[in-house]
Amino acid sequence: MSTVIMPKRHKRFTGKKVSLTLSAWILGFLFFAPYLQMLLTALKPKEEITAIPPTYFPKHWAFSNFVGVWKEIPLATFIKSSFIISLSATLLVMFIAVPAAYYVARNNFRGRKVFLFLVLVTQMFAPTALVIGIFREIAKLHLVNTYLALILIYAAFNMAFSIWILSSFFSSIPQEVEEAAWIDGCGRLSTLLRIVLPLSLPGLATAFIFTFIAAWNEFVIALTLTSSPEHEPLTVGLTALIGFYQVQWQYLFAGSLIAIAPVVVLFALIEKWLVGGLTAGSVK
Repeated sequence: MSTVIMPKRHKRFTGKKVSLTLSAWILGFLFFAPYLQMLLTALKPKEEITAIPPTYFPKHWAFSNFVGVWKEIPLATFIKSSFIISLSATLLVMFIAVPAAYYVARNNFRGRKVFLFLVLVTQMFAPTALVIGIFREIAKLHLVNTYLALILIYAAFNMAFSIWILSSFFSSIPQEVEEAAWIDGCGRLSTLLRIVLPLSLPGLATAFIFTFIAAWNEFVIALTLTSSPEHEPLTVGLTALIGFYQVQWQYLFAGSLIAIAPVVVLFALIEKWLVGGLTAGSVK
């Protein structure tokens, strides 16, 4: 038998492909440029940052700034606080949002659209606009300068997004899959835990990382409700490097890059599920 050798297909570079590729690279560079500037500033000695005229690239690379920032402020304590607050708020959101979203997705009850509308309306109120009322409520509960106050507030402000994304994802899962599990003897809870949640990993990952990042990056509420280094998250703790008469830019940028690292690692670990979660329900 003779084998037929198929000719190699060469990629055609059209003007549209070239322009789209160049546009993508330009946009990518514009988004990456601030982080590059942070890195270069973090690697400069203090004298070069305040020098006139300033230089873009360091003349002397000061890698010691990434070590010095740990001595300048209690960075480890701030990171620990941020992890405790962000992870606890995220787990609380997932614990409440999963059953709420599942019920909304599987039951066409009276007032369902109104409920979803009210959930969406809560996203219109920024924590900054409500900071005075939030502080008064937390003060009445005697929770000022505690982890619990920030955990409850961050969970409350991120609950709506998680319910919306998860209800959309649960709706995209065929109900016949659950009916088959019921025939095999599974109850509602068992079906949710063993069947629905494993199929919903992209949606769960999306809700998890968005809630975690929102809690990790929040600043105004944390600045208002915390007053001691033992309870301040990283976003507030880094402001200790900003004084009345000078700003220690080399340590501030080094600490900011260290603060970004956990989120980048988390995003890289669950990126494959995140893409699926963002496109959930877009295709019938």
